[in-house]
Amino acid sequence: MSALADTQDDFGVATLAVRKLGRVDYQKTWRNMQSFTAARTATTPDELWLLEHPPVFTLGRNGKQEHLLGTGDIPVIQVDRGGQVTYHGPGQLVAYTLFDLNRRGLGVQSLVHLLEQAVIELLADYDIEANRRNKAPGVYVDDRKIAALGLRIRKGCSFHGLCLNVDMDLAPFSRINPCGFAGLQVTQMADLGITTALDRVGVELHQQLERLLENQD
Repeated sequence: MSALADTQDDFGVATLAVRKLGRVDYQKTWRNMQSFTAARTATTPDELWLLEHPPVFTLGRNGKQEHLLGTGDIPVIQVDRGGQVTYHGPGQLVAYTLFDLNRRGLGVQSLVHLLEQAVIELLADYDIEANRRNKAPGVYVDDRKIAALGLRIRKGCSFHGLCLNVDMDLAPFSRINPCGFAGLQVTQMADLGITTALDRVGVELHQQLERLLENQD
């Protein structure tokens, strides 16, 4: 993995290593997240992984098969994150947040709120008004979901994270009840008139997260 950027604390130790991984296999990346989290210590720097996945549906650990409507030739992987079912594919920015929540003084809900806020403020920079919903994590524009969240917490450390629809084929979302909500419509930045490249959106998301984490401290 190659570092895109990092920040340092007062002791010169990197506190958030940002890694741009390109388009990578879902299952391999999931196993790498598990291994990273299992091996980390109290001094391991937090990491943000920015990437895309080939087409895949993922079903959360308590996900219900009834939300799979007809997945066709796209694989379905049951994973250990929270939430129901979502779709990943090329043109979607995936941001995996490997954070030590105890060290940062964050709870699960505060991390969810922070991730949602980062997307909301990123879109606001493009004059797009977005919002969150109670009991339905994610970010919405005009009642259409543009970003989904799913986390796993192990020994006070998070992995998995969020996905933001940038410029992708949205058709596979019609094969599921996105995030467990029948009839939920989805959208993407391209359909809102935003033509920024996915790599640039990753940089902007990183900047928003850095700022919010600094304010959290």
